[in-house]
Amino acid sequence: MTLGNHEPYNEYTPLLEAHPGRAIRVSQFVWLLPRPWRLEIHGREILTLGGAASVDRKWRTPGKDWWDDERILDEHVVAASARSADVMVTHESPDDTPVAQVAALPRCNPNGFPDDALEESAASRAQVDKVWTAVNPKLLFHGHMHVAGSGTTADGHTVVSLGRDAAEGNAALLDLVDMSVDIPSLRVLRGW
Repeated sequence: MTLGNHEPYNEYTPLLEAHPGRAIRVSQFVWLLPRPWRLEIHGREILTLGGAASVDRKWRTPGKDWWDDERILDEHVVAASARSADVMVTHESPDDTPVAQVAALPRCNPNGFPDDALEESAASRAQVDKVWTAVNPKLLFHGHMHVAGSGTTADGHTVVSLGRDAAEGNAALLDLVDMSVDIPSLRVLRGW
């Protein structure tokens, strides 16, 4: 699990600090990944970088449903940028995203978030941009914006934005052999 911004960091941070640099098994199939985390699957280097700014922080309570630990720190950026990767998995979107639906959100601000929250969000996306530029992955997957879509940059890098829980486009299938991506509809996923 790549951490997001509304995680119970009061539980997760102590676990990760007790086992620095290690993934923590939290259920039969789920592992909590530190920031950043790298793994190799079928010869492909995968980099995960959790965290994101909460634009709704104004309406949350510190220590109850908001934690400062959600932020992507400079130390995370430096560690994540150490070497290239084929695939990057983040919670936060890159700021320079080619996904039109995601790029439009901060500009139109449909939920009326305050300016300071939008500035924090832009800074968080800029942290992802730094890593994205440094590691140069062919594919980047993210959630956070809760909008399903994809886009490809002029130099051939693809960003896949996953939709919110229980919505179409909230999951993607990646073939690590040919690096193709399939975003099945929720109807298909429910049939599994």
